[in-house]
Amino acid sequence: MNKLSRRQFLGKSALGIGSAVIASHIPLDLSAETPAKTVKLPVGFQVWTVRDQLLKDFPGTLKMMKDLGYEAVEMCSPPGYGWDPLMKMSAKEMLKIINDAGLIFMSTHYGWGEFKNNLKERIDFAAESGQKQMILSSFGLPEKATMDDWMKACDELNKCGMETKKAGIQMGYHNHHGEFGQIDGKLIYDALMSRFDPDLVKMQFQVAVISIGYKAATYFNKYPGRFISAHLADWSPTEKKNVPLGKGVVDWKEFFASIDKGGVKNIFVEMDPDTFKPSADYLHNL
Repeated sequence: MNKLSRRQFLGKSALGIGSAVIASHIPLDLSAETPAKTVKLPVGFQVWTVRDQLLKDFPGTLKMMKDLGYEAVEMCSPPGYGWDPLMKMSAKEMLKIINDAGLIFMSTHYGWGEFKNNLKERIDFAAESGQKQMILSSFGLPEKATMDDWMKACDELNKCGMETKKAGIQMGYHNHHGEFGQIDGKLIYDALMSRFDPDLVKMQFQVAVISIGYKAATYFNKYPGRFISAHLADWSPTEKKNVPLGKGVVDWKEFFASIDKGGVKNIFVEMDPDTFKPSADYLHNL
């Protein structure tokens, strides 16, 4: 026997129930039918972990990710990452293929050498393809780098941020686990936050650092307005590996309750390909 949903039942029985409700003065509250969504930003993904498929079939891979439930993409810069199959593609061609797949294109990861040696060219490409964010993936500093080395790199990225701002593009910096190491008793991440110009360089928080005990929400609250986006990942201490969102230790309701304070405008899942579908499903149903 087919069961009617509450909405269908109310629709088919409007006359009878309506009169009963009016007679008994019991308010009819339908708010439970559409609970407020926790995730209000487009659900995005970072292409790095599907790069092999992407380079073989750019349109097909994007369409596949759309079908898995994703709405936005963050690219990696083809010249900076040596992605030859995509290097001849113009900015407008790339944007059209992404949009034709049903995805939003807001952001790209770049290498440090690109910013230092080809910044204007990369800014032009980003602007022509409608992007609003350019994210430095890493300074690439060695493990033995001094705090002075980190600070000099910050100063250089601030200057890059001045140039992207002129084009209406926000510069960002993506952390890895290394930024949560310490030099002379000071957390490198906190030192970066003290050196980056808050207007010129925003942060892209890598949630995967939960595996070493650092929570994104802590930093969104500690440094309000300093973030532009986040890479989403979850972690299982028992399995000691990344797991689909909602299956690990990250408190996602706490995370999403703090992103407005942090300033986060975009979210991108970045984990192994087999986690993409359950992670998108989790975010859409949170």
